[in-house]
Amino acid sequence: MAEFRLPKNSRIEKSGTVHKAEGATSVKKFKVYRYNPDSGRNPHFDTFEIDTEKCGPMVLDALIKMKSEQDSSLTFRRSCREGICGSCSMNMNGKNGLACTTAIEDLKGDITITPLPHMEVIKDLVPDFTHFYAQYASIEPWLKTKTTTPSGKERLQSPEEREKLDGLYECILCACCSTSCPSYWWNSDKFLGPAILLQAYRWLADSRDEYTGERLDELEDPFRLYRCHTIMNCANACPKGLSPARAIAEIKKLEAERQV
Repeated sequence: MAEFRLPKNSRIEKSGTVHKAEGATSVKKFKVYRYNPDSGRNPHFDTFEIDTEKCGPMVLDALIKMKSEQDSSLTFRRSCREGICGSCSMNMNGKNGLACTTAIEDLKGDITITPLPHMEVIKDLVPDFTHFYAQYASIEPWLKTKTTTPSGKERLQSPEEREKLDGLYECILCACCSTSCPSYWWNSDKFLGPAILLQAYRWLADSRDEYTGERLDELEDPFRLYRCHTIMNCANACPKGLSPARAIAEIKKLEAERQV
């Protein structure tokens, strides 16, 4: 099971608040990680009992019910509720995923919910994505060209060229893959991680981009790229069914080919 990162000089308290579901006939227990830096209290787990007969089918439905009916201070990110925005990424029973697309019935026994592993926690289930987004910005994730765009025309692709972007553009930057990767846990200050490397390959694979050499130069580094050891946690964790490991392998292949 992956571990989340505790605030410095703190420990997890053994006891927390229990929120009962009075009169419920079908109860599911949720152990939810709680941390409020303003309170001065150590992190702890609160227990929420949810009446599943009066709750939607997804984990996010349960979290919204907890916040609206039991404890309004509970903090988590969410937006689209359709598995598109990536906002509600978290760890549920030891596996990273999106709360909005994870069904309560698919998680057996009591459900333990924690923030994404090995990221600083801002509050409760909200991790700090500052470093993750800075790494994303570092790969310059936009189309870069050297030639002048034809007047009044778009830069066109053939269907075959466009097909090469399938399995790449769908990434929603939820960080489920990167935070499931031990290499990223140990070297996140230098290793870009699965999500960012998949995004990097998305532009390397784009036939319209004309900065392939420069992009490969930036990735040619013992840590930025080569800390990946292909253990496939990233592919197992991706809620969109993508394979960052394959994208990383393709980048390594491009790096090798240009040395020949």
